[in-house]
Amino acid sequence: MQTEPLFTWPDDIHAVDAGYVRPGLAAVHLIVEKGRVAVVDTAHNAALPRFLGALDQLGLAPEAVDHVFLTHVHLDHAGGAGAYMARLPNAKLVVHPRGARHMIDPVRLFEGASEVYGVEIARRLYGAPVPVPPERVLEAADGQVFDLAGRALQCLHTPGHAKHHMCLWDARARACFTGDAFGIAYREMGVSGEPFLIPATTPTQFDPEAMKASIHRLLALKPEAMYLTHFSRVDDVERLGADLLRRIDVFVALAEAAPGEGKARKNTIHASIERYLLAEAPAESREWLRPVLRVDMELDAQGLAHWLEQRQ
Repeated sequence: MQTEPLFTWPDDIHAVDAGYVRPGLAAVHLIVEKGRVAVVDTAHNAALPRFLGALDQLGLAPEAVDHVFLTHVHLDHAGGAGAYMARLPNAKLVVHPRGARHMIDPVRLFEGASEVYGVEIARRLYGAPVPVPPERVLEAADGQVFDLAGRALQCLHTPGHAKHHMCLWDARARACFTGDAFGIAYREMGVSGEPFLIPATTPTQFDPEAMKASIHRLLALKPEAMYLTHFSRVDDVERLGADLLRRIDVFVALAEAAPGEGKARKNTIHASIERYLLAEAPAESREWLRPVLRVDMELDAQGLAHWLEQRQ
């Protein structure tokens, strides 16, 4: 399935397909107000030309970007932050306090990715790490509001996927930019435009109760739309939120029921998640489920297994 490189939504919100791994996997969002720009998540280094091309397509210069917000510092969301900041002379990088040091010195993040994928694959996925000067990094307090040409953008700490996760509430648009806090909804999985949402329980900081509390906090805002990094705008928020909360509980129950320990238990969790999602997904989407969610299901199983180990 191919996607267009630039999606335009209401309220001067735009999504750039980052080109990360495959089309439609990761979005870089732009919020435009009176010629000024805020960016939400950067994806990897190789997304930068696509982002700059989108700015040009919208008639905007790099100097128009005031803030780059990171929902969290996992590399599919923040790997390109340093490269972006080097090209955006007026921008400040806004990040959760727990993530700020990793943007100033990103070496440990890339070492972690190299441990998982190997150095060569990690470099191919994310590019070389680029540090951000400390004076250009802002640590966002919970509830802190940033001004974009008179448009209020509020940072909300939303742990559960990661301790360093935050979402961005755009009151004017009645919309929230959710990173991974509101799950993932790849467009291949949608049927007749209806998204199919699954939790992101990836390692190493997954916490089911914190994740559910964060979702309830977002739903209490009564948003009209959520903008997911994976992948962009979803509506019908109340229904999707209920689906997501229910699926978190099912994922946890499947993990708790898995026998054994270590890799054997992780593999059992993976198989259980796959069977559950195949049964839960609309019939028209099932042909996409295994290839599209293969990596996500593996990471989700790892995160659930790690959570069990930490709890025990």
